[in-house]
Amino acid sequence: MSNGARVGLPFDERGGLVVLVDPGRSTPSDASALASRASEGEVCGFLVGDSLGHGDRVSDHVEAIRAASGGAPIVQFPARAAELSPHVDAVLFLVLVSGRNPRYLIEEQLEAVTFFERHPEVAAVSTAYLLIDGGRPSAVERVTGTRPLPADDAALVARHVRAAQMIGMHATYLEAGSGAARAVSPRVIEAVRRVTDGPLLVGGGITTTTAAADARHAGADYVVIGTLFEREPAAGLHTLAAAARA
Repeated sequence: MSNGARVGLPFDERGGLVVLVDPGRSTPSDASALASRASEGEVCGFLVGDSLGHGDRVSDHVEAIRAASGGAPIVQFPARAAELSPHVDAVLFLVLVSGRNPRYLIEEQLEAVTFFERHPEVAAVSTAYLLIDGGRPSAVERVTGTRPLPADDAALVARHVRAAQMIGMHATYLEAGSGAARAVSPRVIEAVRRVTDGPLLVGGGITTTTAAADARHAGADYVVIGTLFEREPAAGLHTLAAAARA
């Protein structure tokens, strides 16, 4: 089985911009249009999923993205194990290390084992998932019943990531939440970068080229943007292209 080893993300190892497509807030037609715009902006791949759970729609969105994006890698961001799709290139095998709810620390992961046994062609990317306070309640917070880590405590966030690394997790995802009032700060990103050499994704509240560039310069390998392009497609394309260059 391919999932027994430490597996990396299928995105460009040089890093770049990743577009998050939310099946709960878009149709496959929307996803196709977004993927087409994103491919023009030279993104390095797509995340598909949300925190509320719309797994029955993932496969249709993946098909639409593949057809429109020219073969860019597609990775699932799953809400729960029951919604895993065999049509993606990889799955973020998430552990919510910032929370203390056992469902998201081990129970969902146990339920996912059967899926990966049935679909060894789908890579499971062991990922430490950390919710950082983005200035307003997020869907992740509501669904998981966990509190985010303080946005100004870089040392605490870094300790969580270091613990996850020592356990053996490969990637790290710092998330301020969809529609966050503020993005994860460069100071926090820098602190996390110092304790891990694995892939680092940062998302939530990144709505400008400057914010994307700041996250990248602070040490993020992959800057994740989603809400901006759903709400402002025309402006989003311009920002996407600029952010990708940044």
